[in-house]
Amino acid sequence: MNPHPLFCSNIACPSRGKENAGNIRPHDTRRERWRCTTCGKTFSGRQGTPFHRLRTDERIVTQVLTLLACGCPLQAIVAAFGLDERTVKNWYSRAGRHCEQVHEALVASQPMDLAQVQADEVRVRMQRRLLAWMAMAIAVPSRLWLGGVSSDRRDKNLIQALAEKVKSCACFAPLLLLTDGLKSYVTAWRKVFRSPVRTGKRGRPQMLAWPSVIIGQVVKRYCKGRVVDVDQRLVQGSIQELLPLLSEEKKINTAYIERLNATFRARLGCLLRRTRSLARRQETLTAGMYLVGCLYNFCTPHRSLSIFSTTFSTTKGPRDRRVERTPVTPAMAAGLTGHVWTVGEILFYRVAPPPWIVPKKRGRPPSKKRDLTIPTHQQLVTV
Repeated sequence: MNPHPLFCSNIACPSRGKENAGNIRPHDTRRERWRCTTCGKTFSGRQGTPFHRLRTDERIVTQVLTLLACGCPLQAIVAAFGLDERTVKNWYSRAGRHCEQVHEALVASQPMDLAQVQADEVRVRMQRRLLAWMAMAIAVPSRLWLGGVSSDRRDKNLIQALAEKVKSCACFAPLLLLTDGLKSYVTAWRKVFRSPVRTGKRGRPQMLAWPSVIIGQVVKRYCKGRVVDVDQRLVQGSIQELLPLLSEEKKINTAYIERLNATFRARLGCLLRRTRSLARRQETLTAGMYLVGCLYNFCTPHRSLSIFSTTFSTTKGPRDRRVERTPVTPAMAAGLTGHVWTVGEILFYRVAPPPWIVPKKRGRPPSKKRDLTIPTHQQLVTV
């Protein structure tokens, strides 16, 4: 039986997406099928997961996806498990699309106090001499990966799409945005972080900028491939607003997003500078990015976030003490979950569809109700 919460995913069902509503009953325990008492439809417990309609054992699929998300080469997995390369690629794309839905449901739809956000873009080499760009953002206090966008061009559309993802995760609170010297970031931050002022009048409402958004830039100057100077700029905001939002270094930097880029380069073969594991399509790059990012948020404990506690033993003496380390993931630090997730929990998580809305009745409503006490013409004729 499936231990995860179940709900009806039928679009026409009034009880769709409702967990623990009492409308789900077992239909076939051998094949793990369930039935909704509201609409009468049956569905599989794997529906909405990468395992739907797969005949391979779930443990093997989970092991393969874990190795892929940790940077294991595809050829090594094919040789070790005896699988077809096209099968592994199919699992990879399925898991990537599923992790993207999980990220949108658990991270992007819950506004949080991010405090400080760093963003950067990575150039990706693809086959047939093609280039792609992947822009990502991270919340510094919790080390939470806020999402990423891939495009074939490094233009304002790519930066603005990343800014929209950051805004979907942020609440109306003081926020520090740090990037490199690309001018598109400043324009995108100022354009996205605005709220409409509703006055009830017709036409487009006026957009009011968030008053507590501070923008900073780190401009590096190179000479013969080496950094010779770093210029820290405060583009928007004041020093008094900047100081409480800075990290432990107490200076403007982009070190955390650069470390995250190094993590993604180690786990995604197509991001390496000299590799033969190049991606052919942009969809493959996006699937790998969300698979690695989702496992980084929920399944990977961060050493800088760990909680250390000291316990003393009374049996061996008062001097015998033991330091225990509690692992903490970025999702736990952000308050999204209370435990370290396994890869199986991520892959088995079913994203609930939007709640059912009663459809509106079409047509003109009746002008007045008919008085049943007065007989109609047809009634008089029949009498």
